[in-house]
Amino acid sequence: MRLEGKIAVVTGAAKGIGKEIAIEFAREGAKVIACDMAEMTYEMENVDYFKLNVADSEGCKVFFDAAIEKYGQIDILVNNAGITRDSMTRKMTDAQWNLVLDVNLKGVFNLVRYIGPQMETIGGGSIINVSSVVGVFGNIGQANYAATKAGIIGLTKTWAKEFARKGVPVRVNAIAPGYTMTDILKTVPQELLDKFAKLTMLKRLGQPEEIAKATLFLASNDASYVTGQTIQVDGGMRL
Repeated sequence: MRLEGKIAVVTGAAKGIGKEIAIEFAREGAKVIACDMAEMTYEMENVDYFKLNVADSEGCKVFFDAAIEKYGQIDILVNNAGITRDSMTRKMTDAQWNLVLDVNLKGVFNLVRYIGPQMETIGGGSIINVSSVVGVFGNIGQANYAATKAGIIGLTKTWAKEFARKGVPVRVNAIAPGYTMTDILKTVPQELLDKFAKLTMLKRLGQPEEIAKATLFLASNDASYVTGQTIQVDGGMRL
């Protein structure tokens, strides 16, 4: 019960990696506020659903105020919500570029601008931003996505300094998952999945539960001296 008594917000928590993070946190004793635009695909004790578009600045403020009123404080924030709109750069539209930046990058800022200072006030907390190996290595046809995931790493390092500058233990870290078997990858042809697996030292793709375990570590006191870091959970991927 490493998160006993903690209040945790997880975005993009309806399915996939976010779902597994929410479940893992609840199992470890946290009260989880699972945020998503989509309807939840599961029910679990200690997991409350809140419909939220992270790209909506005003909506994020409304959510923050409501969460503080109901739960008193927020101890953990996992910024997991994200989308893709893949295209080669020469064909990418303004709409594809803007939407991915609004959700993946602005959406992270929209919540941290409120929850980060609140953590300073309550005396500490843990923020985990879900980046990607694409933000580290880049990827053909994903200029918009790669830009947001690299930007998240920059925000993580900045906030680790900013929210701890007064000596308060607010820790900010990033997780950079590799190719992970979510619903999106289940639609990919097997020959491509095999190719992705060969890019890793472990010769297999990741599972959402494995990303959740790494996120749990950063959320818990086990990582009490870890901040400003990006942990690649990718099986030793080489692109």
